[in-house]
Amino acid sequence: MRGRSGYSAWKVRGSVNSDNFILQIKASYNQFTKAEKKVADYVIANQSGVLYMSITDLADACRVGDTSVYRFCRTMKLQGYQEFKMKMSLSQAAAAPAKPSPQAPYDNLGSMAEKIMELHMEAIKETYMLLDRDNFEKTLDMFEKAERVHFFGIGDSLLTAEEARNKFLRVTNKVSCITDPHMQSMAASLCGKEDLIVIISYSGATKDNIHVAKVAKESGTRIACITHFKKSPLTAYCDSILLCGSNEGPLEGGSMQAKMSQLYLIDLLYQEYYERNFRECKRNNEATSQSVVEKLY
Repeated sequence: MRGRSGYSAWKVRGSVNSDNFILQIKASYNQFTKAEKKVADYVIANQSGVLYMSITDLADACRVGDTSVYRFCRTMKLQGYQEFKMKMSLSQAAAAPAKPSPQAPYDNLGSMAEKIMELHMEAIKETYMLLDRDNFEKTLDMFEKAERVHFFGIGDSLLTAEEARNKFLRVTNKVSCITDPHMQSMAASLCGKEDLIVIISYSGATKDNIHVAKVAKESGTRIACITHFKKSPLTAYCDSILLCGSNEGPLEGGSMQAKMSQLYLIDLLYQEYYERNFRECKRNNEATSQSVVEKLY
């Protein structure tokens, strides 16, 4: 029977199914502090929604601090918030009913193709709706004024950072993309107020990204980020924030929808930069295109 404090009177009889993370939370309820119980109550009541929340979003929803959410994860014997979301996702996947086998493979392929197209289009539309023009203009101004622009990312976001470097390299030689996290930190420590670092991170909670942002901030470098969560550990260090659309669960890391939304913002920055600096960009674009003509049949 539940008491007024949520699940404090909830008891578990027998062994707890290791696949059901919610049962594990209920079984551990009496171990939680008052703040941790607020987190547990919210998680139990909003199991699907939690998968798409940052640690700061969850803390705000529970009216506790980020540290209380982290302590909740540690009480559950987890390394941190990302492992918590992974456990939640695996638990929900195990509880979900199996999908029926498709009866018509060709019809199913057509439906799948249409569904994926809709997801990609929805991710771009959502990114467009989230576009903050003031932040976009600020990012573009910093890009124009910077002597050097570094694109940084980790994991799948690194691929977007490399694509951004490749695109801008056609019109300006001040861009770079360093792939090793240690080298990113070293580069950030040598940057200054005349430079710009663009960090791409869907979650905004990757330790390597946050470390680089902290180092860059200490060296006085301007920082812009492309992320999904407005409130995250990364955004606290950034001078401008561009939000990308598409909800991505823990088991969907590196989804094409998230990449499409990030690339949409990169392309928008590129096109606006080209328009603002048309003569220089046109001249450089012609030169870089001519440089590879002999390599094409």
